[in-house]
Order: sequence, then structure tokens, then C-alpha cells
Amino acid sequence: MNAHRASAPTGGGCPLHDAAFAADPRQVYEKLRAEGAAGAVELAPGIEGTLVVDHGTALQVLRNTELFPRDSRRWRDLVEGRVAADNPLLPMLGYRPNTMFSDGSTHLRLRKAVTDSLAKLNMSRIRRDVEPIADHLLDQFSERGRADLLSDYAKLLPLLLFNKLFGCPADIGDTLTSSMSAIFDGRDPLRANEELTACLMELIALKRRRPGDDITSWLIQHPSGLTDAELNDQLVMMMGAGVEPERNLIGNTLLLMLSSSGGHDSGPQIEEAMDHVLWNAAPIANYAAHYPVQDVDFGGHIAEANTPVLISFAGANGDPRLAEARGNQSKGAHLAWGAGPHACPAKDPAQVIASAAIERLLNALPDLSLAVPEQELRWRPGPFHRALVSLPVNFSPAPANRMAAHRPQPAPGEDRQPHAAQRDTSGTGGTGGTGGTGGTGSTREPARKKGFWSTFLDVFRA
Repeated sequence: MNAHRASAPTGGGCPLHDAAFAADPRQVYEKLRAEGAAGAVELAPGIEGTLVVDHGTALQVLRNTELFPRDSRRWRDLVEGRVAADNPLLPMLGYRPNTMFSDGSTHLRLRKAVTDSLAKLNMSRIRRDVEPIADHLLDQFSERGRADLLSDYAKLLPLLLFNKLFGCPADIGDTLTSSMSAIFDGRDPLRANEELTACLMELIALKRRRPGDDITSWLIQHPSGLTDAELNDQLVMMMGAGVEPERNLIGNTLLLMLSSSGGHDSGPQIEEAMDHVLWNAAPIANYAAHYPVQDVDFGGHIAEANTPVLISFAGANGDPRLAEARGNQSKGAHLAWGAGPHACPAKDPAQVIASAAIERLLNALPDLSLAVPEQELRWRPGPFHRALVSLPVNFSPAPANRMAAHRPQPAPGEDRQPHAAQRDTSGTGGTGGTGGTGGTGSTREPARKKGFWSTFLDVFRA
């Protein structure tokens, strides 16, 4: 890899956004590897970039933030108006003043606030928090004898858990869950982003008034003194960077354990299966966009200054020179968690969450099996992730009573249903549902439709 000034060829990059790439990304990585350490790719129709597939070169890029800064405001095509405001890449590549898109002293200050707050998480607590959420989701489908483990379980569990870890009350949690889902599913992402920003600002205001034992409060209390805008952007980054990878880690690991190559009964244990997935089906396959300050020659392919240079974590993990480490599933060699100053700060909690979620599921439904042949499963198109469209399974129907074990038991003579004022979870104190008039409830406003989070809270309190 050499930095120099030269004119670079453009166009003709391998598409990373179509169904062919989703079905078999390895063929693209091998094609690029045959030509050099990196090559031209098309991230979205008409949007070109460079993808690094060589492991050693990937480490050089990830570690050299002076030559390869992360600030996407350097992206030439975006600055010059050639990337539309509604381009589907922008939710993932557009600039936010958070640790992911910052460099130098700003990055150090923001990252310390994030890492110090995450360090307060107790792994045993996380497992305890996963259990009732997993059981609540299992109760929704266990009597059917069939489910889509992505939409019914792996997608929802991280969203609900993060509501818990970030201290979200019911109404804010519902908005956060729906807006994050919309962003990842591509449903009106601009509107969803506005709703996400608004609900997080509301959460920040609430936690400034009444801090709790949660990540949002810890960020607010950190000596770095983050502003509300900075807090909002760190929360968006932490939630966004957690939900999609977590969903894919759970889904891809379950696929391995249920597939013919894994086998639930005779296949790998959960930790072993997760290591295999991190090596061979990295949940975030291609990301970590950098914008070189000058033209860079990647062994024949020239990446122009201020154009996106992405790391293929999946491609680098497949580097032939890592064959021995890959065969031994060495935890320290793969790049699924990144490397350098921007390496994922939450890899330990992420693995605990996935492990606990999978263990809870397999213990509850021990005869899980794929409902379709493995080769009929489809992968979700997109340049960044390695994600199934669905994971349909069959199993013996089981009673939906798991949440009963988590519900607080009332004292003798105590009402089982809390009064209206006690049930308020908005963080505003509530008025007992009387509209503030002191009446008997006849003036109560129509009940708001409950979302996933408030429904869970209601069940937990019932």
C-alpha cells in the first residue's frame, strides 16, 4: 500500500448491493483478492468506493487514522452533491459527530465517555436482563410450533434489551424500537431518523432530571461533559451499532447450529458456533469507511483522495494467509470486531447477549429444526451486513407461561393490578388517567396503541 498522487480509474466496480452479492459474497471477495489487496466496488447504484480484502492491508488502514480519517464530511461526491439526500447509504455513512466518524482528540474524548460507560455494565446483569425479554418473546410464538427466529426473536430481543440498558420508559422505548426497526428495514428512514432523534432528546432530558442505573445516565454523568447533541449522537451510534450486528450474530449462529453443517444436537456448542460465525459469516461484513487524505495505491488499485475506502471484515477473514488461525478459530486474529482506535468497544457485552439469547431459546425449544432446506434460505441484499431475510423453524408446541416466573408476586392482600398512577412509565409522573381534572376517569384520553416495549413492561408488571 503506497500513498501517492496519481489519477485513478473509476467505474466498473463489483456491485455490493444486489441479490447476487447477497447470495454469494465470497466470489466477490475472491475476485478482488485475485487483483490485489483492494478493488473497486459499487456500494449503491452509481456510488463507487474501494473495498480492502487483504488482512494485513486492512489492519494498516484501520490503524492509520492520519492517512485514513473516518470523518465522512471529507467524502468528495457527498460534498459536491453527487450523493442524494435520500440515498440509502447515508444512514450508515452520513456524518454524525460520534466516535465512529471522528478522529484525533475529539474521538478520544467521545470514545472515553462511551467505553467508561460500557465498562459499568455487569455481564451477570446483562444475562439477567436477557432472560425475561427472551421469555416474553418465546411466549408470543411457542404455542404455534413454528416461528421466524429473525422477526419473532433475534430482531426484537436486542431492541428491547437496549431499551432496558439505556433506561427507556415505555413511550420513549416504543418510539425507539419502531424507529430503529424502520431505519434498518429501509422504511422511510429520513422520517424514522427524525423520530429517533426526538425520542432520544426526550430521554436525555428525562435522565438529566432523574438519572438512573443505566448507560444514558452514565454518559450524562461522565467527566467529558457531553452536550445534549453529543449525547444524542453517541446514543444513536451505540444503539445502531449494536442492534443490527446483534441480530445477525444471533441469527447466523442459530443457522449454523440448526443447519446440516452444524446440527443442533451433534453440532458445535454456542460459543464455538459464534466463533465460527465471526470468522466465516461476520454479522457486519463490510464497513469502517475511511476517506484517505491523498491518493493511495493498493497494489494496483488506486483509491482517490476523499473517496470511501471500506474494510471487508469478511473478506479479510478469508485471507488464505489466515488459514491456520481460521482453522483453529483463533479469537485474536479475525476482524469481525474491527481493530485499531475504532475497534468495537462492546464486543464482550455483545457476545454475552447473543450467547444468553441463544441458550434461552434452545433450552425452551430443544427440538428446533429448520422449516425449509438450508439452501432455500435467502440473504438480505446490502453492502454492509451478512444477514438472513428470515429463519423459519418448526418445533413441538410448548405452553406460553415462561414470563410468569419473572412477574413480581404481590404481598398477601395486595392488589395484583397496579393502580393507574402506579402504572405510569412515561417518566412524567402521570395523573392517574383523569386528564388532570380530578375526575373519576370519564375524561380519560383514548389509550395509545402500545408498542413492543410498553407491552413487555405491562406483562412484566402484571
